[in-house]
Amino acid sequence: MSLLGNIIWLIFGGFLSGVGYILGGISTCLTIIGLPFGLETIKIGIATFTPFGREIKKDPAADTALVQILNIVWIVVFGWAIALNHLIWGAILAITIIGLPFAKQHFKLMVLALFPFGRSFE
Repeated sequence: MSLLGNIIWLIFGGFLSGVGYILGGISTCLTIIGLPFGLETIKIGIATFTPFGREIKKDPAADTALVQILNIVWIVVFGWAIALNHLIWGAILAITIIGLPFAKQHFKLMVLALFPFGRSFE
């Protein structure tokens, strides 16, 4: 079922979203300051390709001060817009029964978009 969900996801926007995240991450990696943020954006892009059947895992070092500071900077600069995008699409898709599994994936990606540092998508 995860395979079918991922195929439908890719056809109806997941592929373009993932490519957009990866290209944005690569452009952010061009500066030294933006390198950690670009790598996290690329991680979100890879997660966007196949969200069905995968979960967000918290890393052991997720509660360190540096990770928390990076997450706060991320939320202020990038994360709020990405999370809002996933929230809006998830709410739109949750209106219909057919869209509920896809809405769930958007809500899952919303959490990763808010706090990408110290989390992995497996």
